[in-house]
Amino acid sequence: MKLTRRDAIKAGAGASAAAALGWRTGTAQTSELVSKTIPRTAEVLPVIGLGARNYRVGPSAEERAPYKATLARFAQMGGMVVDSAPSYGNSESVVGDLVAELGIRDQLFIASKVDRTGREEGIEGIESSFEYLRVDTMDLMQVHNLIDLDTQLRTLYAMKDEGRIRYVGVTIWRPEERAPLIEVLERERESLDFIQVDYALNNRGVADGVLPTAMDYGLAVLVNMPLARGSLFAAVGDRPLPDWAADIDCHTWAQVFLKYVVSHPAITCAIPGTTKEHHAVDNLGAAMGRMPDAAMRRMLESYIDDLT
Repeated sequence: MKLTRRDAIKAGAGASAAAALGWRTGTAQTSELVSKTIPRTAEVLPVIGLGARNYRVGPSAEERAPYKATLARFAQMGGMVVDSAPSYGNSESVVGDLVAELGIRDQLFIASKVDRTGREEGIEGIESSFEYLRVDTMDLMQVHNLIDLDTQLRTLYAMKDEGRIRYVGVTIWRPEERAPLIEVLERERESLDFIQVDYALNNRGVADGVLPTAMDYGLAVLVNMPLARGSLFAAVGDRPLPDWAADIDCHTWAQVFLKYVVSHPAITCAIPGTTKEHHAVDNLGAAMGRMPDAAMRRMLESYIDDLT
């Protein structure tokens, strides 16, 4: 039987965790979120953000209501980083519309990507992202998967100089992109602000080369797929949350998995895909309370390795 994330939450925490997360009353969570600084500027971001890859939905208010509720709760709890891309269907325009309707633009750190080749095509794509997301200034614009990297970086650096983009980054998610990314970091170490990489408890390939290099060069790091596209939930199955989870203030498996990611000293913020309000609450619970220390991180690695 396939275990859904809602089932995993129930198996891992039960009613007590639901109450602790505020699901029963729907009241705002007022706990302060654990945050980290962007090395280039010391600006502070909560360690859990929101990936908007699957905000692909029609125009009706009824269709968009769950997504609107998710963004509203995310911002209400203090979440900031919202990451999208033009390749995610109409997600950019949906996010832009909902953020405008909610009036929460000033509360958010909005990131997108350029995924085109050629200077003019790249500029056209970037301008479309500005329009769809309804922003005058983009907090972070990233070259998606290193596509036409040098051309697009020149454009992004120029826009940063003009004040239209606050930070410039690059993204990867495939193992074969890790070595090229390190070469990029070495070449662009004086100019880049962010990188975005794939990293999870069962996907630690960037830990040996990419993450230490990012730390050496003072780069902020966003993490895509921190829940490994559901494979971590499949690995733990219907196991109840172990007693040691309480030592790091975790009420659900998702919080265990996310706290592992954001407790790495190189990681600035994880951006799990989040389209449901209760997932936003659950995820942001990973930005509260105690974090795993080095010994706990090693234990978590052994625990998941034994299951996979």
